[in-house]
Amino acid sequence: MEALSEAHQILEAMVTHLGYEVTIEEEESQEGACLQILTEESGLLIGKHGDRLDDLQYLVNRILQKKMQDPPRIRIDCDHFRVRQEEKLITTARELADKAKDSGKPMKMRPLNAYHRRIVHNALVDDDEVETVSPRSDERLKRILIRPVS
Repeated sequence: MEALSEAHQILEAMVTHLGYEVTIEEEESQEGACLQILTEESGLLIGKHGDRLDDLQYLVNRILQKKMQDPPRIRIDCDHFRVRQEEKLITTARELADKAKDSGKPMKMRPLNAYHRRIVHNALVDDDEVETVSPRSDERLKRILIRPVS
């Protein structure tokens, strides 16, 4: 895939200019093309709650948009941080769904961005005993409400 190799070059140039020694692997996943950064300094590249990783992903995709017409969105991950984070999020959502069913009371998730809210909604879509609701607002981070179906 031309876009993925172009994104690979962009990302490699960025992190090596920042002074990191990395290996970057190209992967295909359910979410699409992904560049996996493998390094001893993963904590520095990931940042607090993945903030730096999000910034790198944003910049790589913006540069890619300037270089190519209508490129696919490329995910950037570091030492499989995003995969582990998403698995934890799904586990938390299922635990809160169980609590909501047991108590009969709605449970709230921590504030999440749109991508993570979609993961929670999809994780619980097949559970007929609960529903997930995102509040309407212009906030970037929103709390999903997991409530029992009456």
